[in-house]
Amino acid sequence: MSTIHPDTVLIIDFGSQLTQLIARRVREAGVYSEIIPFQFAAEAFARIRPKGVILSGSPHSTTDIGSPRAPQEIFEADIPVLGICYGEQTMCAQLGGRVEASDEHEYGRAFLKVEEDSPLFDDIWEKGLSYQVWMSHGDRVTVLPEGFHVIATSNGAPFASISDEKRRFYAVQFHPEVAHTPDGAKLIRNFIHKIVGVKSNWTMATYKEQAIATIRQQVSKGRVICGLSGGVDSAVAAVLIHEAIGDQLTCILVDNGLMRKNEARQIVSMFRETYTIPLVHVNASDLFINALEGVNDSEQKRKIIGQLFIGVFEQEAKKIGGADFLAQGTLYPDVIESTSFTGNLSVIIKSHHNVGGLPERMNLKLVEPLRDLFKDEVRMLGCELGLPEHFINRHPFPGPGLAIRCPGAVTREKLEILREADAIYLDEICKVGLYDVIWQAFVVLLPVQAVGVMGDARTYEYVCALRAVTSADGMTADFYHYDMEFLSRTATRIINEVRGINRVVYDITSKPPSTIEWE
Repeated sequence: MSTIHPDTVLIIDFGSQLTQLIARRVREAGVYSEIIPFQFAAEAFARIRPKGVILSGSPHSTTDIGSPRAPQEIFEADIPVLGICYGEQTMCAQLGGRVEASDEHEYGRAFLKVEEDSPLFDDIWEKGLSYQVWMSHGDRVTVLPEGFHVIATSNGAPFASISDEKRRFYAVQFHPEVAHTPDGAKLIRNFIHKIVGVKSNWTMATYKEQAIATIRQQVSKGRVICGLSGGVDSAVAAVLIHEAIGDQLTCILVDNGLMRKNEARQIVSMFRETYTIPLVHVNASDLFINALEGVNDSEQKRKIIGQLFIGVFEQEAKKIGGADFLAQGTLYPDVIESTSFTGNLSVIIKSHHNVGGLPERMNLKLVEPLRDLFKDEVRMLGCELGLPEHFINRHPFPGPGLAIRCPGAVTREKLEILREADAIYLDEICKVGLYDVIWQAFVVLLPVQAVGVMGDARTYEYVCALRAVTSADGMTADFYHYDMEFLSRTATRIINEVRGINRVVYDITSKPPSTIEWE
C-alpha cells in the first residue's frame, strides 16, 4: 500500500540484522516507521519528510573507505536524530568527531552508568546508577563532535550515550531494540514521544480504513484475483480487499497436495460460507506431487512448486476472465529483504514467492495491501476484520508446504505420514494449552529409516522430528522446553496411530526459524 503517513519516523538501514526490531519498537509505541537502505535514504527522506530519523547498526566499520553514511541533509533539517551503535559512530564521523578501532571490544551483556540526566532516560534510568544493556561493537567514538556531551558510559565505551540537546541529536553505542536491554523499548519511546514529539496514532483500526480507501482508489471498477495459500497473510489480504470492493474480488485456492490435514476444506468453508467471497478451488495435487517425484534438493523443490503454482493460477485466471489486478499477501519484511543492500539472500529464501514481481505475460497489476505491516500487525488487522481467532493465531507455514518438511524425495505415502503425524502433534499441543505460547511447531519426516521392534514384529520405518520454537518476532528463536511427559505422550500417539513411523526425536536446535531448511 505504501501510503505516506504524516507522523513517520524514518529508519536508515546500514545492514544490521536488528534493523527490523527498531521499526517494530517504534510501531509498538503507536507511531508509523519505515526502513530505507542507506543508498536510497536521501530520496526517501525528501519524499516522506519524516518527523524524526533513527540510524541503525551495521556490520561495517566507519573507519573503512566507502563505508555506509547517512545523507548529510538529515543533519541539516532541524529534526531529531537517534543513532544506534554504528549509527552513533557515523553520526560522530559525519559531524566532525572521530571513530577508531578499539582493542576493548564489547559483545553481549554490559552495564551502562548514567552520567547526566537526559530526556532519553526519563522515567527509566537515574543519574549515578548502572543498568544492563546489550553491546555489539569493535570500534568506538574517541572524539565527540562540537556541541555533544556524554550522558552515559560503560567499561568499553566512554561515549556509550551522547547528546546534543540544542540540535536534538542523540546516540547510543548499545542496542535498545533488543530484549537483552531491559528498558530499551522505553528509551525508544522516549525518543519518539518526548524528543520527536509525535503521538501514538498508528492503530490497526486507522490502518484498516486507510487501506480500504487506498484499495478502492487503486482498483476502481477493476477485477481482482487473489491466490489463497491457506496461511494468515493471504486470507487477511483477501478479506480486507473484499471489504473494500466486494464481488470485484475472486479468490483462487490451488490445492497442491502439500497442505496440512483438512486445510483446504477449512479454507473453502470459511470463505464460501462465512464470508461468501467468490472462491475457485482447484485440486492440483497430482500435478505437483508428480513433478516433485525424485527431487531431493530443497531449493529445486521450491522452484518447481513456484513455477507450477503460477502456471495453474494463470489457467484459472483465464477461465475467470477480465482480471486487472493480482492481490498478494506481501508483508513489510518481504519488502525490506527484497530491497536490502546486504545481498540477495531474500531471493534464495523467497524463491517460491513472486517477490521480484509477476511474469510480464500475466499482464496484471499488483495489489499488496499488507506490504506496510509486520506479521503481528497482520494478525491485529485480522482481528479488526473479524477473522476467527483460532485462524489468525495459526503458526506460520512455509509456501512450499510439507515438501520442505519432507527432506529428500517427496512421495504421496511420505506426505500422508507427515500430515497425520503433524496433526497429532498439534492436537497434543492444543490439549495442554501451549499452541499460543509456542511461535511455531511442526513435524519433519526425516530421510532415514530405523530398525525397531513393535510388539513381536521387527519394523523398518521412518523417523520423525518434532520441532517447537518460541519467538517474539520470528527473527530470533529458541526451542520450547517441553517436559518429558508431554514428549513421551506425543511420541507414543504418533508411533501407535501413524503407520510408517517407529521413532520420534525432538529437535532442540536454537536458531532463527528462517535458517531452518524445513521452516
